[in-house]
Amino acid sequence: MELLHSGKVRDVYADGDDILLVASDRVSIYDVVLPTAIPDKGKILTQLSLWWFEQLADIVPNHIVSATDVPAEWAGRAVRCERLEMVMVECIARGYLAGSGLKDYGRDGAVSGVALPPGLVEASRLPEPIFTPSTKVAPGAGHDEPMTYEDVERAVGADVAAELRRITLEVYRRGSEIAARNGILIADTKIELGFSGGVLKLGDELLTPDSSRFWAADEWQPGGTPRYLDKQFLRDWSAKSDWDRTAPGPEIPEDVVEATRNRYVEVYERLTGDRWR
Repeated sequence: MELLHSGKVRDVYADGDDILLVASDRVSIYDVVLPTAIPDKGKILTQLSLWWFEQLADIVPNHIVSATDVPAEWAGRAVRCERLEMVMVECIARGYLAGSGLKDYGRDGAVSGVALPPGLVEASRLPEPIFTPSTKVAPGAGHDEPMTYEDVERAVGADVAAELRRITLEVYRRGSEIAARNGILIADTKIELGFSGGVLKLGDELLTPDSSRFWAADEWQPGGTPRYLDKQFLRDWSAKSDWDRTAPGPEIPEDVVEATRNRYVEVYERLTGDRWR
């Protein structure tokens, strides 16, 4: 097999007509891979993505060929996938105000060109979920930048832009309904889409603690900081240090590693109803 790409978290290999997507235990924040791994993270991301792909298969097809036809040493954290021609747009849906969306709202009263009502605060539920795309920048080539819907139309055409928005918002709506039944709020999420045979399909990962902002529903209230069940916990930890957000990142203390892993496990178990082995 040929290594095509080694990303912040995943390694991509060519294997005939397929690719193998292998999730590692690496963790990145602010586009920097930290030197300390989170045990089981790669398997949790992979297994949770597979669970979500199955739950949402009626909304949009996905790139999975097999979750078992992979080398034994990667079992549980690798999937065999179709090669997709990826759309160079990060497709993001937001149902709550947090992160960069909160900063943009504070500055512009809008996120990605979508005007929002005045008076919203951190963790406010939005009147309805919104599509807030960004550019898709290659690793090491800078940071993703917000796009308006009109920017997306210019980049990919009106028909594709409309389908990207429809799929992203429907994935978010359905995913949020499922998560809410299990005590989790999905504040926002990012999905990857690409073409295969002229059909848009989901790629990469889906509704994981790396690609989404998960909150404990029973601890949520507007104006406060809900208990994070994702890697925002690591970002908050790093903010208390003197790290300048450039490589190399700091080592993660053992207690923070354990607390981070526990959040990934909690999300998996709450959503799927299965015990993490």
